[in-house]
Amino acid sequence: MNASEALFERARKRIPGGVNSPVRAFRSVGGVPFFTRSAHGCCLTTVDDVELIDYVGTWGPAIHGHNCLFIREAIETALKYGTSFGTPHPYEVTMAEMIVDCVPSIEKVRMVNSGTEATMACIRLARGYTGRDLIIKFAGCYHGHVDPLLVKAGSGALTFGCPDSAGIPARTAESTLVLPFNDFVQLEATFDQHRDTVAAVIVEPYPANCGLLLPKAGYLSRLRELCTAHGALLIFDEVMTGFRIGLGGVQAETHVLPDLTALGKIIGGGLPVGAFGGRAEVMDCLAPLGRVYQAGTLSGNPLALAAGIASVQRLKETVPYTRLDTAALTLREALLDAATAKGLPLQVPQAGSMLSLFFTETPVQDFDTATTTDAVLFAKIFQYALSQGVYLPPSPYETCFLSTAHDARALEKTIQVVTEAVRRQ
Repeated sequence: MNASEALFERARKRIPGGVNSPVRAFRSVGGVPFFTRSAHGCCLTTVDDVELIDYVGTWGPAIHGHNCLFIREAIETALKYGTSFGTPHPYEVTMAEMIVDCVPSIEKVRMVNSGTEATMACIRLARGYTGRDLIIKFAGCYHGHVDPLLVKAGSGALTFGCPDSAGIPARTAESTLVLPFNDFVQLEATFDQHRDTVAAVIVEPYPANCGLLLPKAGYLSRLRELCTAHGALLIFDEVMTGFRIGLGGVQAETHVLPDLTALGKIIGGGLPVGAFGGRAEVMDCLAPLGRVYQAGTLSGNPLALAAGIASVQRLKETVPYTRLDTAALTLREALLDAATAKGLPLQVPQAGSMLSLFFTETPVQDFDTATTTDAVLFAKIFQYALSQGVYLPPSPYETCFLSTAHDARALEKTIQVVTEAVRRQ
């Protein structure tokens, strides 16, 4: 028994499933999860001294790679003055100004502690602002473990084959209308049927929790038009895509502006963080100005914001998005070439530094088509890659993330390993 196996045995006795987030358990790819001792650059080092090129990136935040010196120094500087204040502090103002400066739809922003808190607050705020109850979401989009949104969710819920979680009251679920992504007809029909009762539509503009899905031409624009016409708010969940697709997220790339935006991951530099923001008239409905209550003891934690400010500032200074896109495209093309040579059906949707693998002939455009992927085949490729030092997401329904630390050498080794994994099938 190696060190990871021994730790997993201990963990299972005291932690449900041995993990603190379900997808880490490797249930959909088989085997025992490894335990990480340290991380640096684009690599993880396990407790068994195995070095792995990492394409999970702590599930998105590590756009600069792991254990960056400039982020560490920012945390160390902040730590000299305390770990938490329970009062306003300068980092909050700086981060708010940076977010408003970068994200085109946001005029005011509030910090929270996670992406889940951000989406939860967006839903409450949308209902409070509109005076309506119904929420529209899309099958396969995961917006955190919020009761009204954990209905036909993606991410770990999809991996474990239980997209509707136990413990959610039927009345809560009934307040959420779930539609297929990229379906214009059902979208318009739903608005017609529920005229004047929809508080908001929440969507990952590039859904990335059932693999990566890309919107059809005009789909996001039509969402905007329908929300405006029917007095509903449009919420973009850019927890993953914010500051990763570009400084302004998907909304800056597509020029489709939501009313509210949920953020997280990169703006914490690897520490727990979330934020939500939008039009000033909507955000001013929050307490203490308005009647929509939201609060958090550690919201705007100085260590997290110091790390996030350093992360965002480096993105603004270096603007690495073209380089990241090129690296992801290089990996995508190599995978497709290997699959074609082997005669395997493979689709690799890619946007910026994000990509995923679907082993299916069915064109993937929504939740149902995503689930046609060959999960058994993905598991085999995952295990071979892991054995050769490349760590892909441990689920066929998750997205790979590249970072600025993935240099030419790491990319070359990755291509060699994953293309050989494909050829062996």
